[in-house]
Amino acid sequence: MSFAIDYSRQEIGQLLEVLETPCLVLEKSRLIANVARLKRHLRPYGSRLRPHLKTAKSIDVARLVMDGARGPITVSTLREAEYFFSHGVSDLLYAVGIAPNKLDHVFDLRRRGANLAIILDNLETARLVAAKSVERCDPLPVLIEVDTDDHRSGIRSTDPALIAVGRALHAGGAVLRGVLTHAGSSYNLHDQTSFEAMAEQERSGIVAAAAALRAAGLPCPEVSVGSTPTAHFARDLTGVTEVRAGVFMFFDLVMAGIGVCDIGDIALSVLATVIGHQHDKGWIIVDAGWMAMSRDRGTARLAVDQGYGVVCDLAGNPVPDLIMIDANQEHGILAGRPGAQPPALTLPVGAMVRIFPNHACATGAQHDRYYVVDQGRTVSAIWPRIYGW
Repeated sequence: MSFAIDYSRQEIGQLLEVLETPCLVLEKSRLIANVARLKRHLRPYGSRLRPHLKTAKSIDVARLVMDGARGPITVSTLREAEYFFSHGVSDLLYAVGIAPNKLDHVFDLRRRGANLAIILDNLETARLVAAKSVERCDPLPVLIEVDTDDHRSGIRSTDPALIAVGRALHAGGAVLRGVLTHAGSSYNLHDQTSFEAMAEQERSGIVAAAAALRAAGLPCPEVSVGSTPTAHFARDLTGVTEVRAGVFMFFDLVMAGIGVCDIGDIALSVLATVIGHQHDKGWIIVDAGWMAMSRDRGTARLAVDQGYGVVCDLAGNPVPDLIMIDANQEHGILAGRPGAQPPALTLPVGAMVRIFPNHACATGAQHDRYYVVDQGRTVSAIWPRIYGW
């Protein structure tokens, strides 16, 4: 499988103003600072970071985040697993409940040398994975997904199904590597006290699940937690072997809106060009619609609704109260924030802006490369990124 992207590199060394828009801009210095911040926070607790690269989808970004050339990392698609493995990253965790139609692909990756583990949360899949492990003569490492916050998937630590799934894997021919949880409901919180409480709920819940498996005579070497808010606000990681987080590398308006970061920490933006005006409505029309920004409206439920994104100048500094209020497929509508004083700004046709996204994962997924800048407007590198499944 090839991941080569055929594009001209003539933009390197040029200013952002020469780029064809819309395109994705990555502020390298902010990326590096964001990574350093989380690693600095986790260091005293002794739990390793297994970064989730579902947001980045780029080996160039991965190399700034990983602690070693081979990982460990987390992925959300087998395409990501293929891509990173093709670049020498071999310690891989596919952290989405495995679908039976993906098992042949998983075993093929392992046959080629990938140390790839999977997750699941039900007895039916556990039995299938164990049987397939025997058939392939390859004991597949599996982590059981545990629900610690009623957010999504997983088995409760007190549910007898946890032990049944563990036994099916361990006795059936797979490898019971441990337990995993994701405190996704932390995205609904808004203050330090709540984040800290959720981080402890996540930790205590997953540690209880590990203890239950061990009490039943089953192995549980790995205890994995992860979400960007709880990773940053954990105050105790006793019993946890690894922490997974992903959007922390770039941050976004949702993370800023709930108080995990400041807007000035956001490393990702979409470069767009003004293509027209609707003066009677106070609209500025740009060539970046929801195909470039995504349909994500994650800030709509927060105290400050940022529309489809916050408008910045070419240096990445937000323009006060100027947001993308609406988006069509290829048209974005910029205007003053509802209820705010209209921004005293003239953006003629041809002017360019950068727009911070609500959700870095969703926005990044629309693009095949990063135009890298470093505290300025000059493109220092072009980093390919993948997408799809």
